[in-house]
Amino acid sequence: MITLSKVTKVFKTGFSASDSIKAVDDIHLKINSGEIFGIIGYSGAGKSTLIRMLNGLELPTEGQVIVGDKEISKIKGSQLRKARQEIGMIFQHFNLLWSRTVRENIAFPLEIAGMGKEQRKKRVDELIKLVGLEGRENAYPSQLSGGQKQRVGIARALANNPKVLLCDEATSALDPQTTDAILELLVDINKKLGLTIVLITHEMHVIRKICHRVAVMEKGRIVEMGEVLDVFKNPKQPITKRFVQQVTEPEETKEAIDHLLERYPKGKVIQLTFVGDEAEKPLITRLIRNFQLDVNIVQGKISQTQKGSYGTLFIHVDGEEHEVNRALEYIQEHQVSVEVINHA
Repeated sequence: MITLSKVTKVFKTGFSASDSIKAVDDIHLKINSGEIFGIIGYSGAGKSTLIRMLNGLELPTEGQVIVGDKEISKIKGSQLRKARQEIGMIFQHFNLLWSRTVRENIAFPLEIAGMGKEQRKKRVDELIKLVGLEGRENAYPSQLSGGQKQRVGIARALANNPKVLLCDEATSALDPQTTDAILELLVDINKKLGLTIVLITHEMHVIRKICHRVAVMEKGRIVEMGEVLDVFKNPKQPITKRFVQQVTEPEETKEAIDHLLERYPKGKVIQLTFVGDEAEKPLITRLIRNFQLDVNIVQGKISQTQKGSYGTLFIHVDGEEHEVNRALEYIQEHQVSVEVINHA
């Protein structure tokens, strides 16, 4: 569905050749039809520039951008406008027309496309139902909550039946509960319409909740890429490990580990990582029954990804050294990843 080959984007900041910023650096990327693909990175990583090249809002300095059967990096004018009808986009700050009602905002791209009044009304009604805005059709943006505004933005982006939906930090301005509701809506749309969704974010929670695959960006380059469950299970790059820790290691966990290491210098603090079916088995019960150990649970969490369960559990175990080592071997035999924490 989407292919980027050797894509580089350089912004000129002055008159000399050295006065430039390489925002995107030699990107190779393929996104499959119907998948939800996440691009994560901190501010300045180049992710917004990358996603804007997918609909021609930015043109690459070098390389090729293909969406569907069209080379977006080459076409211009009416060809580009027509191609953009197949690429919807939603934004962090909604970008709604404040003088128009919900219905009128959603109808706006259909007016531009020249759709007749009756057909336009029918399509808007379908979209209002799809995004859950029944009863708010005649409200203005100032009368809507943040989540409702984003639902309007999603409906508007879907108006022309696009094949691709681009999400530029679409949940960053929302509270956690509203973020989850919008993410669930995107998953529902992906399943119902078979839509390819590309989203950029700096929040690993967003990636974990809805994406099939993820690319991690740093300094304009993709430094790691793979299925979300695999990236959670075995992050390779330091930046990826930091993102995964957003979900798996809350700040209070570090404080609890510090306290346990100070209080129990002879024991071991262990991080257990469960993937798939292993995340739901009673491992701690088995440890207590089979080994002469004191086991203290520090913090634990099981999360769901699109490809299965992912869980982390921090425990403190205390006992004879040989008994602790036997327990660690037992855990590893059950396909659970084990890491002994020496400091938080």
